[in-house]
Amino acid sequence: MAACNGADPANVTADEAEVFDGIAADETLYFGGTEPFWGGEVAGTRLTYTTPEDPEGQTITVKRFAGLGGMSFSGEMDVAGNVAGNVAAFDMAVTPGDCSDGMSDRTYPFSITLQLGDELRTGCGHTDAQPFAGDPNP
Repeated sequence: MAACNGADPANVTADEAEVFDGIAADETLYFGGTEPFWGGEVAGTRLTYTTPEDPEGQTITVKRFAGLGGMSFSGEMDVAGNVAGNVAAFDMAVTPGDCSDGMSDRTYPFSITLQLGDELRTGCGHTDAQPFAGDPNP
């Protein structure tokens, strides 16, 4: 963005860079991916993660971080059927840009990258203010 105002991007300091503000703090982010199927939503500091095996999902507390090119949500979750002691790091990055889930004709406004323990998953996301485009019932 620095180039838009005539500044040389190489000379922009961290204090001058604008932090991503594309998702308001009071917006709910809906996210999901395929192979394997997973999804959920995050509102404030509460994130619910669902799978076909656990449609009710697991709710965890996350920290929100807005960076220069997107945002992230980080926390910890039980990964073995909610059995205590099987905790893994949950780190989800959200970046703006058209995203396809590969299964529908929808286009989403955000790409999602999820690191859940040792597993890396990719998917798409949207909010009510920034919905997906395409058939709501594919």
